[in-house]
Amino acid sequence: MDYESQFNQALSLVKREGRYRVFADIVRRRGAFPEAVHHTTQGQRPITVWCSNDYLGMGQSAVVLEAMHAAIDEAGAGSGGTRNISGTTHYHVELERELADLHGKEAALLFTSGYIANDAALATLGNILPGCIFFSDALNHASMIEGMRHSKAKRQVWRHNDLAHLEELLSAADPLAAKVIAFESVYSMDGDMAPIGAICALAKRFGAMTYLDEVHAVGLYGPRGAGVAERDGVMRQVDVINGTLAKAFGVMGGYIAASSCFIDVVRSFAPGFIFTTSIPPVLAAGALASVRHLKSSQSERTLHQERAAALKVLLREAGLPVMPSTSHIVPILVGDPVGCKEVCDYLLREHAIYVQPINYPTVPRGTERLRLTPSPFHNDDKMKALIVALDDAWSQLNIKRAA
Repeated sequence: MDYESQFNQALSLVKREGRYRVFADIVRRRGAFPEAVHHTTQGQRPITVWCSNDYLGMGQSAVVLEAMHAAIDEAGAGSGGTRNISGTTHYHVELERELADLHGKEAALLFTSGYIANDAALATLGNILPGCIFFSDALNHASMIEGMRHSKAKRQVWRHNDLAHLEELLSAADPLAAKVIAFESVYSMDGDMAPIGAICALAKRFGAMTYLDEVHAVGLYGPRGAGVAERDGVMRQVDVINGTLAKAFGVMGGYIAASSCFIDVVRSFAPGFIFTTSIPPVLAAGALASVRHLKSSQSERTLHQERAAALKVLLREAGLPVMPSTSHIVPILVGDPVGCKEVCDYLLREHAIYVQPINYPTVPRGTERLRLTPSPFHNDDKMKALIVALDDAWSQLNIKRAA
């Protein structure tokens, strides 16, 4: 077997399809978000980042940075082990308590990422519940799909946000079988939201558990930043909530919040939790400071929503193909992987604007897009510069404008 030849063939296929991923080598400038420095073989160049998941810029917040400096001075760099073997520091314990309180749940459990949290929790659910059937929204994140697959439980996919189809599948299922409805609050590539209350009502009617991924909503919605379920007043109706510390909270890590019993089950049975080193205390400290700040501060959320709404208006006025979105996510349709990358390359080369192309398998073929994430720090001047750059790119590259 010529192993290298096989590897090259696989890569060649991805390149021919125009969806080969190229990483941008950047360094964010502390205190100047969303500005960064782009490193290339030709040298360094200042750029503006328009695709960061640090939605509120909390990764640059003095509140967060001060907490992290203090933690590293007190506890050092790493955690020293898994949670079971010396890796549970007081920072972890405090953060889990804070997250449980944020979501009005009995307990919470930290993971190294939201991806791992979804994978571990859903796999454990499917393994523990006899004859479990997952009912999965068609646009669920890859981490949720992987978790359900790893459980070996049966999985039925319902059309995105189609409650009639979900009800049809639930009605046809064995009434005695364990059922878990898995869905997201904000779908990160389209920017639409789930009807959480209505889904919870169906779950109650058919005796199903609900598993809600709020990773693109925590910190951003609700009076205390607990997410869309909090905003809609239905948070207590959701059984398990998954969140991340790497987006609106600006640090790194993931978590689940649920009943004490379920959290203990995942803690006791999930390999993805048991056999991995815990997040460093410095990250837990930064996340703790961010969560606490956003529980009481509304200014970041208010300005964030205003900036997203303003950008959508500007894009529509410019005749650019902004896709429908009810959230802070602002997708612009390109519809072709090669064209999508060409636009992004052009923006970076000619206008020092960094946007990453979103291609298959992240989105379906034919719906390739730019995904803009305006923050409270993307001011009017930055928005005007973006519109000029996009208009130039669409004209120079002959990209279709109709959404």
